[in-house]
Amino acid sequence: MIIVDAMGETCPIPVIKTKKELREAKEPVKVLVDNEIATQNLSKMAKQMGLSCRVTTRNSHCFEVLINEELSDTNIKLGESTNQSEYVVVVDTEVMGRGDEKLGRVLLKSFIYAYTEQDILPKYFLFYNRGAKLTVKDSSVLADLTCLKEKGVEIYTCGACLDYFDLTNELKIGEITNMYRIVEIMSSYRVVKP
Repeated sequence: MIIVDAMGETCPIPVIKTKKELREAKEPVKVLVDNEIATQNLSKMAKQMGLSCRVTTRNSHCFEVLINEELSDTNIKLGESTNQSEYVVVVDTEVMGRGDEKLGRVLLKSFIYAYTEQDILPKYFLFYNRGAKLTVKDSSVLADLTCLKEKGVEIYTCGACLDYFDLTNELKIGEITNMYRIVEIMSSYRVVKP
């Protein structure tokens, strides 16, 4: 068994270290991390790669993530799009455009609402930096994001960004992800940014 010590490492380092070992490993990989967000990110990565994953809590600051055998041969490669017309929307701020902040908030709200009326929806909505504040409690766009999610759009928010703004427990829509996964998605699809 290969041991990956990612204690004290922040997103996306535990995922990057683990993925490197998984590419070369012919045996199970055990990852040691010190926060639950890392366990969630590693579990999602394993699922995306078609691998089994088990998380064990040693104590409140030490977790073991065991990743091993393949679950299926039919998984699409991580980040690989099967349709070139698929696209993603990335949001890194609470406003759209430069200039008046109040107007920028109105424009961004309208931008997100406009997607609820589109015939061809994005595969993902990705939120990072100050954009992460749009997926939490009391966000003015939660109803529109809920509508998009119900229509099949996957919504991901950067976990490090939520943590930075102390909003991790306030997430109300979608899932927490990491910068490694955001880069994979943005590299695999056409990107739209307000």
